[in-house]
Amino acid sequence: MVKRRIFPVLRGLFLGAMLLFLYAPILMLIVYSFNDSKNLGTWQGFTLRWYADLFLDRTILRSLWVTVSIAGLSSVTATVLGTAGAIGIHSMRKRARGAIEGVSQLPMINPDLVTGISLMLLFVAVGLKDGYVRMLLAHITFNLPYVIFSVMPRLRRSSNLLYEAALDLGCTPAQALWRVIIPDIWPGILSGFILAFTLSLDDFVISLFVGKSVNNLSMYIFSSAKRGVNPAISTLLFVPVVTLLLIVNLRAIRKEREEEAQSRKVRRKR
Repeated sequence: MVKRRIFPVLRGLFLGAMLLFLYAPILMLIVYSFNDSKNLGTWQGFTLRWYADLFLDRTILRSLWVTVSIAGLSSVTATVLGTAGAIGIHSMRKRARGAIEGVSQLPMINPDLVTGISLMLLFVAVGLKDGYVRMLLAHITFNLPYVIFSVMPRLRRSSNLLYEAALDLGCTPAQALWRVIIPDIWPGILSGFILAFTLSLDDFVISLFVGKSVNNLSMYIFSSAKRGVNPAISTLLFVPVVTLLLIVNLRAIRKEREEEAQSRKVRRKR
């Protein structure tokens, strides 16, 4: 009896300590974004002037637009291409599937420095000079493996019989893909999109090499670090990502509860 009471308490304490260790720095960053001083070590009163300055600075707004637009376009494009690629890899034979899947995951363990230099040399070789297009293509490139990595487990759990049954019932291959396969692997697609969007917002090294005349927020923060960074910038990026993750997790929790309720009803009928 004593062990049964102690173990849940220890598990709760360990989980609480782990969450505190992970999120305490982020909470401190949010709190000090309302500090009247840029010095994170001292509190000099509550203020909203950092957020006011944030929306009055054209350089910050330009960098914010580049960051958000690149993240949105690259994550959507990478999600579409990565989902199609994952479906194609899953339909291959076992040996070919294993080889292609392994090759597709190599960029995930490749250092950002190597990826950035490689893409920069490639863009110079093909004569691509537009900094925005270069950054967009680079973000699509390094996001693709993560989308494939997120979608593949859902495809393994999915049954090929669903696709065949849809064809037998009169669907065309395109209709079976859109009405059967895509809804079945939708959680993996959504996870890949969120991961790609977050990685694009976070990227600095690759953007530094390929951006040329275009700066995103990470590059702006790096260039302005010596004279002091506006504390509201990081908070501005953190809030939408956390909001998106909370919405997705709450939907997943609600779906699990609905499935549990349905399973209980089935058990009661039996």
